Amino acid sequence: MRSVHFRDLGLIDYAEAWDMQTRLFQATIDRKLANRNLPTEDQQATEDHLLFCEHPHVYTLGKSGMQSHLLLNEEGLRAKSVQFFPIDRGGDITYHGPGQLVGYPIFDLDQHFTDIHRYLRTLEEAIIGTLETYGIKAGRITGQTGVWIDEAEPLKARKICAFGIRASRWVTMHGFAFNVNTDLAYFGHIIPCGIADKGVTSLAKELGREVDMGEVKDRLKMELANLFDVELVG
Repeated sequence: MRSVHFRDLGLIDYAEAWDMQTRLFQATIDRKLANRNLPTEDQQATEDHLLFCEHPHVYTLGKSGMQSHLLLNEEGLRAKSVQFFPIDRGGDITYHGPGQLVGYPIFDLDQHFTDIHRYLRTLEEAIIGTLETYGIKAGRITGQTGVWIDEAEPLKARKICAFGIRASRWVTMHGFAFNVNTDLAYFGHIIPCGIADKGVTSLAKELGREVDMGEVKDRLKMELANLFDVELVG
């Protein structure tokens, strides 16, 4: 069973977390490239990492997104005390903030499965399984990455977890943003993920109460470990 190094970073500035995962991502790629020039007995195994955190209020725009989906100008961002970062993941614009569980898996998919579609579906399945433990049925919408409530009813469908990743040489970074106790008002200043006709929700909103974040983290860690057949250490 492959080990994954787990760290809970708590509340951390977005740029600091981005820099941390970028260093881990690049170190994994560098090790893979170095191994290509070494005999098998001298090659060093790559390491997988999983970072959990929350961020202060921030909007991030993926490389395929449109800046017009941010509905605040610079003055508006300052007034709301929200940062804004165009970043190197896929997807469009999203929000991160306190009460949202953000996960950054830095995985060498050569050690799991070399299939990005399957990787995203596995991450989604971990969120779906976590929600099931709270009595919430969630699913997917064809062609729209993410986890949704009432996904089969277009007028009621609402996203509870967004995904956006970057991959190079089968190494991943960035990941998911799971609305647990998130202040959903901040989504009103963007077109979330570029989807104008569907809403967003949180676990707290669906249950009608605040949720213990530590409990959610423990459950999600279990789901990820089982689905990827790994042991989380650290």
